[in-house]
Amino acid sequence: MARSDTSAPTGTPLSRAMRPVNAVVERYIPSALVFAIVLTFVVGLMAVALTDSGPVDVVASWGEGLSGLLDFITQMALILLLGHMLAHTRPVQRLLKALGSLPRTTMQAYLFVFLVAAIASLITWGLGLVVAALIAREVAAQGRERGLQLHFPMLVAAGFSGFVVWHMGYSGSGPLLAATEGSFIADQLGAPIPVSETTYSAWNLIAIVVTLIAVAGALYLVAPRPGEKVREFVTDEPVTAPARTDEERTPADRVDGNRVLTTLLGLLLAGYLVHHYATGGSLTLDIVNWTFLCLILLLVANPFEMIALTRNAASNVGEILLQFPLYAGILGIMTASGLVEIISAWFVNISTPVTFGLLTFLSAGLVNLAIPSGGGQIAVQGPVMIDAANQIGVDPAIALMAIAYGDQWTNMIQPFFALPLLAIAGLKIRDILGYTTVTLVASGIVFGGTMLLISL
Repeated sequence: MARSDTSAPTGTPLSRAMRPVNAVVERYIPSALVFAIVLTFVVGLMAVALTDSGPVDVVASWGEGLSGLLDFITQMALILLLGHMLAHTRPVQRLLKALGSLPRTTMQAYLFVFLVAAIASLITWGLGLVVAALIAREVAAQGRERGLQLHFPMLVAAGFSGFVVWHMGYSGSGPLLAATEGSFIADQLGAPIPVSETTYSAWNLIAIVVTLIAVAGALYLVAPRPGEKVREFVTDEPVTAPARTDEERTPADRVDGNRVLTTLLGLLLAGYLVHHYATGGSLTLDIVNWTFLCLILLLVANPFEMIALTRNAASNVGEILLQFPLYAGILGIMTASGLVEIISAWFVNISTPVTFGLLTFLSAGLVNLAIPSGGGQIAVQGPVMIDAANQIGVDPAIALMAIAYGDQWTNMIQPFFALPLLAIAGLKIRDILGYTTVTLVASGIVFGGTMLLISL
């Protein structure tokens, strides 16, 4: 009987090629907070070297910029908070548990986590990040019970890879901002850009499908094969909604344990949302938040559960609240010094009407490394690129979506938005970065190709 060659290399050529990359990443990539601090100094030095700003100017613009995005920070924190709460409500938890039982093989598990996270991210980015972590844990736990050897960092990386399409979906802050009456983009153009020309355009919807297929294929090629060393899910801590209590000692306890008030408030909010759309209201970041708050109010059992969900979710918002001002400070430097205009103008100067979308996408991916906020990036880069689009006869919607594509693209190697997912999963950015880099390459080909095709 022939014996198997145990010395033969395992895995696909791509997975073997990524092993040394993963080893380097796991050893040398620092924490997300350190990344933000180092990036602050890098951008500051670039501003001094490439613009007319002196060191004192840069420090002043950084300090003034720290509080420059407080309104937007609140909106983003609410999206993450409410997304986390919604994902932990009992009906959604039951859905996650049912979904976690579906994959029957290791490869099905990796691709399934990616697809579920992508769908959730298209609904809202906060929900996508939370669901990615929760479904990865659930699939890992149930898979281990069935004897599947699942590499947990790969599962979490697959979940985070679903985030690569978030700016193409319902909560995309760039298109929502452009569709909002009175926003700076609407004022610049003289009218809002409706989401029918951006998020819900035929070419964007097609690009979503193609991106999902391309990234799924890349994950398939890079996923560990049988016989390769894996790092399994190690905790038995269940991911469940907060326990409710039926103990009622006082009238106040009975009020806290009754769902009437939360249901009434949810119905009131639902009525407002119906009125908003019926009277011609548009989809904005605030409306996205109120939509999910409405769902939470209607799904929770009582105010007690609502409070418990809020407390659980708040712990995952903390690090973002700390790092957002740092990125706002970086935004302050790039805005005041004109550094972002220099970067954008360089790409614009080599653009034609056909290549403008592609080069805007690439420049947005670069800028996103310093400003990993969709709305913040639109605020800084949007006016420059939309004005350039008008000058060379390109549809402003293309410029807007090129920035949105670039913003979501390099999130795969920018640790900022991975923070809540990693906190829930109990991993570090270095654990998943080797895999999400593959997602960066696969999605980048689709995004760049889309920009070229719609510009022909």
